[in-house]
Amino acid sequence: MAALKALNRAPLLVKQPKDIPLPLSPADSDDYAQPRNARKNKKPQAKPKTKVKGKDGPPPPTPHPINPTSRSQEILVDGGQPWTWRSLTDSSTNANRPLFTRDGSHFFSISGNNVKIHSSASGKVASTLPGTHHGGHTDVVTCAIINTQNPFQLITGSLDGTLKIWDYLEGKLLYSLTLDQPIYNLCAHSTIKGHVFVSAAKPKKARNDVPKKPGEGSQNQDESCVVLRVSLKPKDSSSGVKNFKSSQVVPVGKTKPTSGIEISASGQWLVAVAGHKAYVAKTSALKSGFTKYVSPDPLTCLAVHPSQDYFATGDARGVIRLWYCLNEDMPKVTGVEKRAQTSTFHWHAHAVSSIAFTSNGAYLLSGGEESVLVIWQLHTQKKEFVPRVGSPIKSIVVSRNTSSEEEYLLGLADASYAFVNSTTLKLARVFSRIKIDPDVPSRWDIPTPLAVHVNSSTLILPSSHPSSLQTYSIDSSMVTSELEVSPSNRVSRRDEKALQPSRVERIALSFCGHWMATLDRRLDDEDIHGESYLKFWRWDKRIAFWILNTRVNKPHGQHRITSMSFNPVGMDNVDLLQLVTTGEDGCVKSWRLRIDREIQNASWTGRSQFGFRSEIPRHISWSPDGSLLAIALDPYVAVYNPVTNSLRYTIICSNCKHVTSAHFVGASGRYLVVQGGSDLILWDMVTQSMRWHYRNDGTIYKVVSHPHHDLFAIFHTSRLGVRFTTDLKLFGVKSSRPTISHTFPFGLRSVAWHTNPRKSRQPSFSLVGITQSYSVVLLGNNLTNAEDEDDVSKALPRNLTEQKRTLFEEMFGISAFVDVKSPSNVSQSNVNTALPWKQQDTSRILDTPAFLMPPMETLYDSLISGFLRLRTNDQDQQLDGVSETAAEDGMDIDQDVEDVTNNTLGLDEAEKELQLFGDFFEKMTGSSGYPLLAKNAMPSERSTPPASRSLRSQNRATPMSQVIPPDTFQSPDVPTQVGKKRSRNKA
Repeated sequence: MAALKALNRAPLLVKQPKDIPLPLSPADSDDYAQPRNARKNKKPQAKPKTKVKGKDGPPPPTPHPINPTSRSQEILVDGGQPWTWRSLTDSSTNANRPLFTRDGSHFFSISGNNVKIHSSASGKVASTLPGTHHGGHTDVVTCAIINTQNPFQLITGSLDGTLKIWDYLEGKLLYSLTLDQPIYNLCAHSTIKGHVFVSAAKPKKARNDVPKKPGEGSQNQDESCVVLRVSLKPKDSSSGVKNFKSSQVVPVGKTKPTSGIEISASGQWLVAVAGHKAYVAKTSALKSGFTKYVSPDPLTCLAVHPSQDYFATGDARGVIRLWYCLNEDMPKVTGVEKRAQTSTFHWHAHAVSSIAFTSNGAYLLSGGEESVLVIWQLHTQKKEFVPRVGSPIKSIVVSRNTSSEEEYLLGLADASYAFVNSTTLKLARVFSRIKIDPDVPSRWDIPTPLAVHVNSSTLILPSSHPSSLQTYSIDSSMVTSELEVSPSNRVSRRDEKALQPSRVERIALSFCGHWMATLDRRLDDEDIHGESYLKFWRWDKRIAFWILNTRVNKPHGQHRITSMSFNPVGMDNVDLLQLVTTGEDGCVKSWRLRIDREIQNASWTGRSQFGFRSEIPRHISWSPDGSLLAIALDPYVAVYNPVTNSLRYTIICSNCKHVTSAHFVGASGRYLVVQGGSDLILWDMVTQSMRWHYRNDGTIYKVVSHPHHDLFAIFHTSRLGVRFTTDLKLFGVKSSRPTISHTFPFGLRSVAWHTNPRKSRQPSFSLVGITQSYSVVLLGNNLTNAEDEDDVSKALPRNLTEQKRTLFEEMFGISAFVDVKSPSNVSQSNVNTALPWKQQDTSRILDTPAFLMPPMETLYDSLISGFLRLRTNDQDQQLDGVSETAAEDGMDIDQDVEDVTNNTLGLDEAEKELQLFGDFFEKMTGSSGYPLLAKNAMPSERSTPPASRSLRSQNRATPMSQVIPPDTFQSPDVPTQVGKKRSRNKA
């Protein structure tokens, strides 16, 4: 393998012709030989005509190899680490519905080949089930259910044609059942023990067609499915392997590609929806097959009622239907299309993505492209809305946690999860790793912005809406903030034609990290003219956010900006900071920072503008010291002095007729890589000569140079059907032969440096990229965690959820009912020390008018609790006193005696508190004025929890004044206080 040289030179100076040594003969070295495919069956020919035009402009000398005796440090690439990659997010995360555990403390999410287990409280991944390399599924997981006979087992189905049964507490695979058919949907019922129902592709289709992932045409309109009843009992479980055949597989019937299958609440009916039909079969007579019921529009989702035998469907026109056809009175005619009695609900303007019944069956939830959760009251057909959830809704799941309020989990199209409180109908919490644009543009000519902010160690990349940017921290795996670059209407579309939003196309960060430039652009439309804005943002350290500083309207007129970049200047030379932009109008514009010392303000303004003939500039690159600016024009590469805008010289090469980019290589900036199409040329800036030429098999998409070593990598993306691959090749400056070649199983839209590599003898690459499906990946030969963290099996930790306090514990504290000194309750007491009212809420309590507020004595305790911290228990002092007394008496206290002492003190404390509460309740219930309610008194809006506007809260609780008349109450006996309200019941 060839050795590379990293030159440590002074600031770059162009040598005069008299200072350039005579070149060696090309015959003395074979480093610049043409590739084999270029030399094959060709006669030796002269070197390509390459010339440099400039002020001093003599023809350059013939290319020659580097003098091995020059001052340089040789770095061998042999033995380097291989390139690896891992994914930070998956675009198919919310393609399937999540699933709750029995207690609702965790939920499962399907991500590619893996199943992640999230905490419902924090959203963090508490565990993960193994992937391909650890005995998991070899293809995309499409469905998952909890085993109805064992709530600690998970059953998953995949396109690899297997059912896998997991112990998700331990994160272990129990066994697999092979069906040899891609599985799409899965359901089970507690009354049908040991069996599950699946919808799978027909065997003949599975043999001829390669299964594809969801969203990539896995279920086309010509494909057909078959519904099967599969026994979970293996055929031969005596062998030691974990892959078995099912002991019994019973076909039920053939359908179109299914949108869902479910079993009714009684377990007597099997329902499947596919195309324009709903398929119904009796579970006790599967041989009779399906009865088909016709829908006027294609069905998209299915949900069965939790207690009654009917089901609901959503269709592509936004209509929700309730089907009342699950009864014995219906005519038993199989194989015939029929129509059933239905009731309809219609609000959605577009297709319904998901529907779900609440636990009591009184409400139906629906969501879709409008990003609005709709709550339907079934018996009145009234509806309520939870708008602006952040992204189109893909799935809806109801949390059936009996220990707390019911919550609705929304799986959004941007790969995030949102919890909605069923009482307040507001977003309780939102969990997201990297938000993904659901409308991924298929065009490759639209640039994808990507940058790394070193100051905050975050990635800046497109968000779920094309007019916004998100900052993502790889260390914490969380989205830290979201920046709306261009305010826009989040309505998806009015009719079938989607609205054209403003899209952020380019990002540039300054070398110091204090400035960011963005370009947002809206294409021309029939009703809206094209827009283009260049915006400068300043990084605010105090709030860790970007603040808009300057906006430039149409920086290059109606033409697109092709490239923009800051010069490499630190904070010490902020007066020299400038941004250079190039556009299709043929202009190269520079922008400088204008600082007003008097008002201590800074803004950006235009500095200069120039062009090169009538050529369109495509790319710009700065030398490492910022002394030269290389501009890639269509047939040329022009090198300018950025201070004076003077042209130093022009590079023309016949081997690369259409130049698209030019990059300086290494820390010294001696070499310039010129790329155009599939051609690659290495130019020596000192000798003003071409070092070598390389022709790739395909069009080169991206060139990334190493900042410290004379190395650079090229990327080439190819497509075969729906599959994308990216070829990586690593080059040194001495040879035109790649030193490393690697292929990644995805296409790349954008690549940037993830971490700035340290200066070391061994070169390393650590890059971040955005794939064709807008997934974010890390790739390189020096990743901190090369193995995908989502592909490692983990056990689910125990006792992750915090036990909620009871009503009496909320009123009187934990110490009244629990021995807080007990080791088993120390953690619980530490967790539940939060006050019922926050200080910010307490400070607003007095904003209510006085005539609407309750008496002050009723608010005193709550107000004091809001401003002061509760005292700790005095048991520590008592125990210290007992220990000191025992030490003075010279007594030896065993562990048993200490335990008895602790238990005795705990019992005494409990007896005292219970006695106190008993006397308190006797006084309260014996008084005639309890509670303090007047006949015409109005409750305070601040002192009481806000009443729910939800339809579900109606007719739930009856006011106390309706149960017991206020006249029968008397005021409790309380100590006399200043400002006490006089009793209305005077003797």
